[in-house]
Amino acid sequence: MAAVHESVLDAIGGTPLFRLARLGAGLPAPIYAKAEFLNIGGSVKDRAALSMVLAAERDGLLRPGGTIVEATSGNTGIGLTIVGRQRGYRVIAGVSDKSAPEKSDILRAYGAEVVLAPTAVPAEDPAHLFNVVQRLVEEIPGAWLANQYDNLANPDAHVRTTGPEIWEQTGGRVTHFVAGVGTGGTVTGTGGYLQQVSGGSVTVVGADPESSMYGGGDGSPWFVESIGHFLHPGTVEDRWPQAYRSEVVDAFERIPDRESLLTARRLAREEGILAGPSSGTAVAAALRVARRLGPDDLVVVLLPDSGRSYLSKVHSDDWMRQWGFLEEESESAGGLRPLLAGAGPLVAVDAGATVGEALEALRAVPGGVAPVVLARAARPYGVSATEVVGSVSRAVLAAAIADGGAKPDDPVGGSPGDSPGGPLGALLGPALPAVGVGQSPAEARAALGGAHEAVLVLVDGRAVAVLSRPRLEGGV
Repeated sequence: MAAVHESVLDAIGGTPLFRLARLGAGLPAPIYAKAEFLNIGGSVKDRAALSMVLAAERDGLLRPGGTIVEATSGNTGIGLTIVGRQRGYRVIAGVSDKSAPEKSDILRAYGAEVVLAPTAVPAEDPAHLFNVVQRLVEEIPGAWLANQYDNLANPDAHVRTTGPEIWEQTGGRVTHFVAGVGTGGTVTGTGGYLQQVSGGSVTVVGADPESSMYGGGDGSPWFVESIGHFLHPGTVEDRWPQAYRSEVVDAFERIPDRESLLTARRLAREEGILAGPSSGTAVAAALRVARRLGPDDLVVVLLPDSGRSYLSKVHSDDWMRQWGFLEEESESAGGLRPLLAGAGPLVAVDAGATVGEALEALRAVPGGVAPVVLARAARPYGVSATEVVGSVSRAVLAAAIADGGAKPDDPVGGSPGDSPGGPLGALLGPALPAVGVGQSPAEARAALGGAHEAVLVLVDGRAVAVLSRPRLEGGV
């Protein structure tokens, strides 16, 4: 008989395990997925939200008529809105401008006020999402900042609920627990409990985006939402969440974006589980782990949220192709991959580089166009397309130096006070249009329009090459 509840809050937790029989076919160890998307708000964050609100009430931090404020990529805000509105509070959700738009729509549907702000700026920048919500708390009487990153009621929710559920559901047979690491609350609370109750025999594995700092990456951007630790190059103090205890995680599996996104899509097509991209990261990590184990092992992987919040991203063929994550359909129709062998070199310089440095980089390669000027230096594995701020040609730079309009030690993008039409600002042209490697030459030509002579080609969300107009139109 189905359960009967007096409130939706009573339905938070108690999520089932599903065996991943198809994705895990042929692997030595079975993999079971903890279906956290079946929580009432659609994610594992419902557990933390309820725990944090009840703790704030108990400690006198949140009083009747108060306002809940939080910085969120979406899921924690949704959980806080459901819990907060049920208990009579106003809720303001500060949402990253990079989060899937569906999340903001869901927040508003549940009754939250949504404030969008950037996170791809230095942590000290007043415009940063965390600073925006902090100002709201200071300005609104009776406001309480949930602060999921440093709130210990976040991991405590999983010590009390998620961990015990997994232990009971597997009859104590779980040997490996795999989860993504965002605030760190889920992996710390659940993993810590499982290690304690098993006498230390359960191995906890963190599933992390390849460039996230948790697993040893450089902190540059990635495309999977809600997990990982990003570090902007201009950030002065890199603070890690207090909700995260690194000693709980025995090992990390660093998963590239493409593997994460395609695994999330496979979950829907092969297992009937419509989950978000961070679930793809976790399952990809669990598959790697299970390949190294034996039949006496049992892997539990936590699926944090539903794919319904990402229909415009990972579950959209168009979005996947535009960012260079999906190639199959376009390859059969003549995608851009065959043209890359003859593509122009990618010349990348830091946005703070000087005119002389940019010119030196351009002189080292054939051709006259520098495809990008970056917000941070180029890296061996490629350039994040989200960091492209402009383009500049060798001819323009050389002419500017020759006629005295610029000096070799001037910044190529001009000083912060320069107007766009000023002598230095005029050196930097608009960023080249970007197309995914899975798109067709016709789509790339359309992106050129009449204003550009080349396009950037993206593979796995990162610019890897430049295709010129003649090349796209059948020349060389």
